[in-house]
Amino acid sequence: MMTTLPVGRFAPSPTGPLHSGSLIAAIGSFCLARRLSGRWLLRMEDLDTPRVVPGAADQILRTLERLGLHWDGEILWQSRRQQAYQQALESLTERGLIFPCGCSRKEILASAPHPGEEGPIYPGHCRNGLAPGRRPRALRVRVPRQVICFTDGVFGPISQGLEEAVGDFVLRRADGLFAYQLAVVVDDAESGVNQVVRGADLLTSTPRQIFLHAAFGNPIPDYIHLPLATDLAGIKLSKRHGAAISSGDSQAMVEALRFLGQQVPREMEGEAPQQLLSWAVAHFDIRKIAAAQGGQILTRTKKAVAPLTAGQNAVK
Repeated sequence: MMTTLPVGRFAPSPTGPLHSGSLIAAIGSFCLARRLSGRWLLRMEDLDTPRVVPGAADQILRTLERLGLHWDGEILWQSRRQQAYQQALESLTERGLIFPCGCSRKEILASAPHPGEEGPIYPGHCRNGLAPGRRPRALRVRVPRQVICFTDGVFGPISQGLEEAVGDFVLRRADGLFAYQLAVVVDDAESGVNQVVRGADLLTSTPRQIFLHAAFGNPIPDYIHLPLATDLAGIKLSKRHGAAISSGDSQAMVEALRFLGQQVPREMEGEAPQQLLSWAVAHFDIRKIAAAQGGQILTRTKKAVAPLTAGQNAVK
């Protein structure tokens, strides 16, 4: 269990306005940090510059402020941290953990042994050197035959064999951009984040991030993945679904809290966002999240292992 004060964070991507799914992650991470008088940091994940929408970051910040979701310290902007990511990549390169890959996505799709949880599994073509005439495109990290185990705060015990589930994964993309998996690990470690609360769509990314934290010698954060808000077809709600919320929309906050299983009293439905947040921080109960989803959220990834002690992570 966490013995120090939690340091949580909210890390939106400025590809559009704050939407209902992001609000759930923001409120969940805020309440879980603040309930133990912890810190709540804000990171703007604007690393993938081609997807950034001008003005979206400012709009997100204004919405958070009007909803009473005030962060601690300065905002961390990924687009300004290229040097930190490069230094981290170089430290892995010096230890022989990084290799250049000349494969295109089309080639990987054609030769991948079987589909992975997040696309094709890299078949290892360039692991032992580029073939004659091939030029390097991406940089990948060598993944050993390891099983990564951790206990999620909502989903329970999870395990994943990296080699068979994803293979050697990219840390610098063919377009020169640093990969999300590298950036998020470097940022969380540098910011002292010890409690990662986010949507369940990132659950399968967590073993890769634990692997990188261990490779850098970082403490492993506690992970809490929240259920995803979906439409009637079961598709995750996002900016492209027009799910943006209105600044100061108390009803959206009430709906987000109830989605997370927190029983907001009816008499508080018309209260200002700040009053709603005060109530939520005082009463937030993580045990109610899974119950609110009818138990369906407790689906495990493949090859679940015996439970670890709550809050502990391991690399086997």
